[in-house]
Amino acid sequence: MWWPACSSGRSKRALPVDRRETGRGRGRRSGAGDEPVLLTGIHSVLEALRARRRKLLRLTVQPGSASEAVLEAARGAGVPVQEMPSGASASDPAEPRNQGLKLEVGPLPQTTLEELIAGASDRPGLIVALDGVEDPQNVGSIARVADAAGAQGLLLTERRAPPLGAAVSRASAGAIEWLPVARVPNLGRALNTLKEKGFWVFGCDPEEGEDLFSLPDRVVAGHRVVVLGAEGVGLRPGTQKRVDHRVRIPMGGRVASLNVASAASVVLFELQRRAHLARESASGSLHQEPAE
Repeated sequence: MWWPACSSGRSKRALPVDRRETGRGRGRRSGAGDEPVLLTGIHSVLEALRARRRKLLRLTVQPGSASEAVLEAARGAGVPVQEMPSGASASDPAEPRNQGLKLEVGPLPQTTLEELIAGASDRPGLIVALDGVEDPQNVGSIARVADAAGAQGLLLTERRAPPLGAAVSRASAGAIEWLPVARVPNLGRALNTLKEKGFWVFGCDPEEGEDLFSLPDRVVAGHRVVVLGAEGVGLRPGTQKRVDHRVRIPMGGRVASLNVASAASVVLFELQRRAHLARESASGSLHQEPAE
């Protein structure tokens, strides 16, 4: 069995979604607009200052709470630093874990599907696509895994995906500040475009999927798109039609599922491991000495 987030979607009931930072029903593209965003926590703040992809407006710190790395990054980026008055608290009931740091920033710039494809032109590409994953915590956790696995970027839909705000940044430990993200109006059409450009599309099927650990080298060595669906729902029928390889994680314990971020970790790192071995094998065969 595999995890509910990437199941075939048959007879699964959707789980409740935290809609505090979802883009659904807002009448505009998720993550669009020029409203300032307030990042909190050392990892989100530090990576935003280092990446410098957002417009950096002001850093507010509680006395003694900012590390030298944060202050140095702020100075390097030319960000004004405002210290709270002595005795004031950085605590906010809405953000109880802000760690005494608040960075006011602009929205995170987004890229295009074409640019994501171009980023994989000189090496086997890996793109992570999300199909209806609306929980900012899940999106952030997946972004963190994708960045760590060396993915070229994250592909979201204009709807049914959260804006790239404070919750996503914090859940990603700041990885979203570096990872290119593209939004598309129709995931199915985007997957067709990727297939035309030579990408294999991986989805999952807990009942009929191939064993993830037994995929042939020719599949794992090329450009790859891994599509992950919402927990409890899985991939939508239109997405399933575009999948080239249905795979499953063989489960050895008594719990027959993983959450979507944990499953993403297993799949992405296994595909990258296998791709590396396939390239090493091909390179070795090219440099073997001829037999006497």
